[in-house]
Amino acid sequence: MDYGKLLGYSRGTPASGKHYEWQLFTGNQWLQTENDHVIETHYCQPGAKGITINTSHGNIFIDFDKLQTQSAAVKVKRLSFLPPGRTEEVGWYFRDDQLWREYGTQSSSTGSSSLTSADIERLFTGNCQGTFSFTVGSMSYTIDFSTMIQTNCITGMRRNVRRRPKFIPNTGQIYSTPVFPTASNVTHGDYKWEFMAEEGVWEEYQAHICAFDSTAIEAQYQLNPQGQIPFRINRHTYTLDFSSMCQVNNKIGTKRAVRRTAKDGSQQNSSWGTLPRWQFLDIGGLWRDYSTGRRQCSVSSQDIELQYQQNPTGTMMFTAHRFSYELNFSAMTQRNVSTNTIRPVQRLNQ
Repeated sequence: MDYGKLLGYSRGTPASGKHYEWQLFTGNQWLQTENDHVIETHYCQPGAKGITINTSHGNIFIDFDKLQTQSAAVKVKRLSFLPPGRTEEVGWYFRDDQLWREYGTQSSSTGSSSLTSADIERLFTGNCQGTFSFTVGSMSYTIDFSTMIQTNCITGMRRNVRRRPKFIPNTGQIYSTPVFPTASNVTHGDYKWEFMAEEGVWEEYQAHICAFDSTAIEAQYQLNPQGQIPFRINRHTYTLDFSSMCQVNNKIGTKRAVRRTAKDGSQQNSSWGTLPRWQFLDIGGLWRDYSTGRRQCSVSSQDIELQYQQNPTGTMMFTAHRFSYELNFSAMTQRNVSTNTIRPVQRLNQ
């Protein structure tokens, strides 16, 4: 299987300014998927087998290993838009006894290999159907690109291998047609979104004026706290930028401050000073902040960052409710020790 063709590398950039784009082939043409940053976020996690998305053809499951859907009528592809002289940063992973591990990091069953993702990518680029050998300590291994299998040459142990791009948030990302979750799926009514209007007065976003209200904005913010959403008021188009907390008139460049305020009156900025922000992917595909103030979690984002600074490739334990969890910095995953449920984790630089 030619994984280079599956990923669909292209030169240049799309009109939206994104460095990737997910498309579905339905009927007789390829169409861009709406809110494809959700697919991208899942795809970049090596432990993700696939994702189910809602389309006009019903719920479609995308198999990330094969880049196929379970429907013969729907095809899928991912385009990566690369400027001249640039290559996409790719991670290579193998399935250890417990987790997906990136090559070059410490495994629970073997020592650390000097072979890195960049080394494997160079070999793969030269021959995406070939094989190569390497050693870790006294053990010899081969990787077969055509089957994406790693084999221990002595014991015959076979492990699955995955190649996934490293996740990079799309700065300047704009969605052509914002699609917001339905009211039954939205539980974010505790926040109010406002912009600085004339005379220094804060005004709340209203759906009858700009097509979305505070609840809709909060839903998009939960999906991608570093993203952007477009809207129109009369003949003018605007962009709401979460990372800089501002509203920009796309034609004349006028900027207005934006704020996110809790119902109790406390302001919730998108930035926590200079400290990065740690989140896990919760049920429903929403990113949630680690916080000791909710779900009886024993650690906060600041606690995790401190541990990460001490050992960026290590692990740490914490509790939430009655469960214990392992946070793995190398794999960027959270694992429930009791149920073995694994969820992706992300670290957002402010």
